[in-house]
Amino acid sequence: MKLLDAEPAMHLAIDALRAALLGGLDPDADPARSVVGVPAGQLLLMPASWAGFTGVKVASVAPGNPARGLPRVQGHYLLLDGATLSPLALLDGVAITSVRTAAVSAVAAGALAEPDASRLVVFGTGPQAHSHVAALRAVRPVRELVVVGRDPVRTQDFADKYGELSARAGTSADVAKADLVACCTTARTPLFDGALLPEHATVVAVGSHEPDAREVDDTTARRATVVVETTAAALREAGDVVQAVRSGALAEPDLVPLADLVRGRAHATGGPRLFKSVGMAWEDLVVAAATYRAALGEGS
Repeated sequence: MKLLDAEPAMHLAIDALRAALLGGLDPDADPARSVVGVPAGQLLLMPASWAGFTGVKVASVAPGNPARGLPRVQGHYLLLDGATLSPLALLDGVAITSVRTAAVSAVAAGALAEPDASRLVVFGTGPQAHSHVAALRAVRPVRELVVVGRDPVRTQDFADKYGELSARAGTSADVAKADLVACCTTARTPLFDGALLPEHATVVAVGSHEPDAREVDDTTARRATVVVETTAAALREAGDVVQAVRSGALAEPDLVPLADLVRGRAHATGGPRLFKSVGMAWEDLVVAAATYRAALGEGS
């Protein structure tokens, strides 16, 4: 089964994820992601159950694939009936991952970003960068886009796709005027100086689920209200959080679970806001189930 067309799929995913959190889904109930190293990279196994459905994503991460003209991440999602565990659908795991990652960022940004946030800076030029442009435009009135990438040609090509947003290639210094910043890279070290961030800016960082990789620096973590999917997952997998806690720039009690934010139990304080996502199995399941139901004409 394929996902719906891009724009409807993104809105469907954002609404489904927000509704699941408001409906009582507990992200802490997710089992830890199983990661197995293999010669070419990693194999990932991510099972979850919720609201009459069970599912599992089997994905591979092959860092050498882009040089071969192949996707870095590949996989499939098997959706099952929750009561009988009978298979219902096999979905494109890459599409699910792309949509759900950006949709979760949009749920967080919808609760964190200023209502009139219009200037977006995106780090990265891959599929997640495109997905985040779509997702953040779904929750905020983005009118200007700055793209920061390593390859000048790819960066300009990316910007050219968004002519309606006055898009252009830029540098890390452009975060100084950003309302929204999306970090969608495979970087191992911080992408920008956190001292440049405006007080009102919201940053989403989604590039890795490894404790030794990060996209934002200690300054960003120290200044920001830091929102995570769950405290346990962040302390286990989010290098942006793990390293900031290790250095003393951030403390475990400072972390705000996304569910608390969405349910109104927590709010951003003064200064920038940061949402650090590692990607969790419940997100895949919610998006897969919503897609399946929509395909059957049942709505989300």
